[in-house]
Amino acid sequence: MLDPKQLDEMAKRFTENLPSGLRDFQQEVEKNARVAMQSAFSRMELVTREEFDAQAKVLARTRERLEALEARLKALETGEPTSSDS
Repeated sequence: MLDPKQLDEMAKRFTENLPSGLRDFQQEVEKNARVAMQSAFSRMELVTREEFDAQAKVLARTRERLEALEARLKALETGEPTSSDS
């Protein structure tokens, strides 16, 4: 999920680009923009970069273990000694 500070900053940037007549309602627009963005982002089920990187590392380790197990299975099927048969 996005950091609330990031949402505040995005809402502020949005309102800064509004025409001057609408700036009178800046606080209300910022609040509504923040709520709308929070709602949209939560529906998207976004994750942080840290969460993504952690899951990528887990996936890489899992892939390595799977490849090692596949090699062991192939060796067992062909009757070749494996490193754990010592």
